[in-house]
Amino acid sequence: MPGGPSGPSGYPKPDFYSEQVFAMHMMSRLFSRFPRAIFLAGAALAVLTLDPAQGLHAQENGAVADRVPNRTQGGGPYNRLILRNATMIDGTGAPAQGPVDIVISGDRIAEIRSIGAPMAVDETLRAEPGDYEIDLTGKYVLPGFVDAHVHLHSLNDPQGVPSEYILKLWMANGVTSVREVGSNRPMEWSLDVKRRSAANEIVAPRFDVYPFFQDIRGAMPNTVEDARAAIREAKQRGADGIKFIGGPEDVLKAAIDEANKIGLHTTMHHAQPSVAYADVLDTSAIGLESMEHWYGLPEAMFVDKQLQRWPNDYVNENEQARFAEAGRLWKQAAPPGSDKWNEVMDTLLEREFVLDPTFTAYLTGRDFMRMSRAQWHEDYTLPALWDYYRPSRVHHGSYWFDWTTEDEMDWKENYRLWMQFVNEYKNRGGLVSVGSDSGYIYNLYGFGYVQEMELLREAGFTPLEVMHAATQVGAKVLGHDDEVGTIRVGRKADLAIVDGNPLQNMKRLFGTGTLVLNDETGETERVGGIDYTVKDGIVYDAKALRAEIRQMVADAKAERGMAEGVMPIVTVDRTR
Repeated sequence: MPGGPSGPSGYPKPDFYSEQVFAMHMMSRLFSRFPRAIFLAGAALAVLTLDPAQGLHAQENGAVADRVPNRTQGGGPYNRLILRNATMIDGTGAPAQGPVDIVISGDRIAEIRSIGAPMAVDETLRAEPGDYEIDLTGKYVLPGFVDAHVHLHSLNDPQGVPSEYILKLWMANGVTSVREVGSNRPMEWSLDVKRRSAANEIVAPRFDVYPFFQDIRGAMPNTVEDARAAIREAKQRGADGIKFIGGPEDVLKAAIDEANKIGLHTTMHHAQPSVAYADVLDTSAIGLESMEHWYGLPEAMFVDKQLQRWPNDYVNENEQARFAEAGRLWKQAAPPGSDKWNEVMDTLLEREFVLDPTFTAYLTGRDFMRMSRAQWHEDYTLPALWDYYRPSRVHHGSYWFDWTTEDEMDWKENYRLWMQFVNEYKNRGGLVSVGSDSGYIYNLYGFGYVQEMELLREAGFTPLEVMHAATQVGAKVLGHDDEVGTIRVGRKADLAIVDGNPLQNMKRLFGTGTLVLNDETGETERVGGIDYTVKDGIVYDAKALRAEIRQMVADAKAERGMAEGVMPIVTVDRTR
């Protein structure tokens, strides 16, 4: 999340965390040991069951929680699938290659056969016939995209959107691997989604689970001993890593150290309540692997102060104040090229620290009108999510109480400096992954990921560098680059297949495509979009997935008696 709300301790916690959810979490731990038992703990608590067809789900206060339905889409895997006449971007940073025939056997890439040159195919070089073949003339094949920062919500979360909707939006936009860095659900719920995705029981990307540190036991540990025990427990329960937000200094450091000792990956959103003693130099020094967003980075480059200059009436739980002041932070740090700027960069590079900037998470802050009226909202944003986006003192990231031109100007400057650091970090060999943090601040799942790619391009990445970050680098950050992230014989058959050349125009990756003028007909046409998403050799028709999502949105609007079109933001219009 861009920045979570805070509990009484001052440390952020998920929007929906409650005693009932904690009880459900504790019961789920027992349930994992006695899978056919049903535990009753009073009417206010959860009843957990395991439906073999649906997987782990919960009943909270009498309402059945979100269920991801079993997969009915996707063809394969096939004994011998041939993707013919493709142009390939293999993810390693190599330029596009082709035409090629790609042979997939089961869930693996079995052969990549060059068949000549563009417009000069040598038919004698073709791969032998397969059980199933797809002609990809005019299309580009890339490794499936890796989103390094996601949150999978459910119907019982404040946004009120089904998990199926989110998972299919990712897949419809070519995302085949995700790192979930915190959820409002118990860890076992996310782990069950991971299990079902790995078994291809559901339409979903590969799933890595990084629970919030404070959620492992239902509260922020308060002692070093409790911190270490919580980390060991997370490992034992099946977590892939830990997402830190804050915590008492000794507790935080002990937890990161313990995670390193037992082989759990780590990342952190360096939240404002803790950044005074835990900026990126502090945390990377004790072994933190990566950072989310950018908090903690400019604070490490202060030269004339120790703490950010907040207004004296600043209160951290006022989200408009928090996000407005966040947009004034980078200009308080050492300038680009200065000794302090280089010192911090050199140190992080030496420690092989990973930046996961999530530029798109804050994009509305510099252009509210553009993001709130993005063309995909009309067809792809559920009314419940739109309700969540509207100005609210309660909903996280809905801080548009009185957002001003001056706030946007500050954020534009913030981006300029932030992007300069990230691009230079990449140029000097640092790892920069692509994470979207969608679901907040008018940032829509799947579409926000492509926006993040465009923002890396704005930061100075070449198109090929963007694709490299979205594939091989992302896979390396998750520790899966021996399986996914590149198109290579023996690797998993995870692919994103797009109509046209995304290096020439990344807008072709959006599910809404891009506009072109057909000079032969004089008509304006919409082209592009992911045609096929392949995961484990299973071929999904991405257009069909998007049609299904559009129908979900249309049905939800119809239930409310709403007309088609973009939903209104204002309740009372005093400009008329």
